[in-house]
Amino acid sequence: MPSATLDALGTGRRKTSVARVRIRPGNGKITINQRELDDFFPIPQYKNQVLAPLEHCEVKDSVDVVILVHGGGLTGQAGACMQGIARALLKHDSDLDEKLREKHFLTRDSRMKERKKPGLRGARRGTQFSKR
Repeated sequence: MPSATLDALGTGRRKTSVARVRIRPGNGKITINQRELDDFFPIPQYKNQVLAPLEHCEVKDSVDVVILVHGGGLTGQAGACMQGIARALLKHDSDLDEKLREKHFLTRDSRMKERKKPGLRGARRGTQFSKR
């Protein structure tokens, strides 16, 4: 299986989502959980976020991307896919390091949901005041 040596792997995380990304030389086909990109992310905002590292490095039409993503919602999954693609691109071609870093594609977005506190209705919202 000689094509396995040409594959580049990358892991991306965002909120509670984890994406495992495999990049190989190809013609620009992107599949996420065995589905096409347009089927998995119907909203253009998420599609653009996933494609951003490929377009910025100008390799969109020269590599195939296979992504397995789980956990979280669409926003977290799109962010995880973006970071995973960036990390896989870095392994695929180490000359892209500066290009990927200037747009912060390699930096993990550390924002998480704040935990609920005891005696409150959410993380910060208190109970409704009742005069009587």
